[in-house]
Amino acid sequence: MKQLFIKTERQREWIDKLEKHQASFSSYSQEIDEKSRFPVENIQALIHMGYTTLPLSKEFGGEGISISDMVLFQETISSFDGATGLSIGWHQSVVGELYEKKLWDKRVLERFAQQVKSGALVNRAASEAQTGSPTRGGRPGTTAEKKAGKWIISGRKIFTTMSPALTHFLVTAWIAEKGGIGVFLIEKDSNGLSLEENWHVISMRGTESHDLVLNQVEVAEENFVEFFQGTKGKSLNAWLLHIPACYLGIAQAARDYSVQFAADYSPNSITGTISQLPNVQSLIGKMDLELMKARHFLYSVAELYDDHSRRPYITNELGAAKHIVTNSSLKIVDQAMRIVGAKSLQLSNPLQRYYRDARAGLHNPPMDDMTIAKIAQTAISEMKK
Repeated sequence: MKQLFIKTERQREWIDKLEKHQASFSSYSQEIDEKSRFPVENIQALIHMGYTTLPLSKEFGGEGISISDMVLFQETISSFDGATGLSIGWHQSVVGELYEKKLWDKRVLERFAQQVKSGALVNRAASEAQTGSPTRGGRPGTTAEKKAGKWIISGRKIFTTMSPALTHFLVTAWIAEKGGIGVFLIEKDSNGLSLEENWHVISMRGTESHDLVLNQVEVAEENFVEFFQGTKGKSLNAWLLHIPACYLGIAQAARDYSVQFAADYSPNSITGTISQLPNVQSLIGKMDLELMKARHFLYSVAELYDDHSRRPYITNELGAAKHIVTNSSLKIVDQAMRIVGAKSLQLSNPLQRYYRDARAGLHNPPMDDMTIAKIAQTAISEMKK
């Protein structure tokens, strides 16, 4: 089904490159999950391929990939290994937004682009235990204070995905003197910066999304890169579609495993394989129908954003895509497990990992309740007009 959405030579070229790594990426998945270990081999392979430079705009030496490109590539990687897909997706998303919207001073963008081309990895560190998701508008407990021409940052961030491999962190901090939130670009080897390795969860274990601890970290003025009041901007950020792309990839992997199982498994109670049984065919049909709905919606929204003439008409489609795909992913993995039966619960079976990883999608932004509320508010507002 994914082949329907490959439309350009660049997309075909990169899909071919990525698929050459399918076996190696997948070979680490069980160990990565069982040991809660970061997929360093996979991430390094992506850096070596030049994958992490793709979101840089052409002005800054990258390929300036589209949202449709990003979704296609991220789905593909995530079907090989979910932790790898979600981890590298955050870097792709952050870099893509930065250079599409030119959020920083040009000199800082030029300097950082060179670092990305040399293998730098970045993610935003915004979530905190007391505030929850930053999308809900909580004020960060992390603080930034200007002293002797430098910013002093102190605080703790949670859910810092890809933390062992990151070379740079984009940290949000409350600036009392400005009455708003600053974003600071901080390098991993800065004095006072450390990781508390406390990522003990059942889903996406390999992302190693540990706590980032900042103890009087000094940051130069030029690395004070963004400032806002209230929640961060209201402009569309389609780069966050890397999230549903990841869970779509996981759902596809679960579907493929279960269909292959059905085609091969032949208990002695029947003639032929279980793929001939009406109940199994019903589950397969439901899986593929759910995949079609999710994939068509996601790719349609990506293409809508890529079309500048239609982009102004986007309201809640980005959040809706994440909602639809992540919930469909859960249904698909559940149906796949029903096909395979009790064997799907064995720790050596990838379906139990897909099931746990798919569940994580519910807790990535935006949350389902916020998406539904915004859709309802938009409908009411338009009706009043």
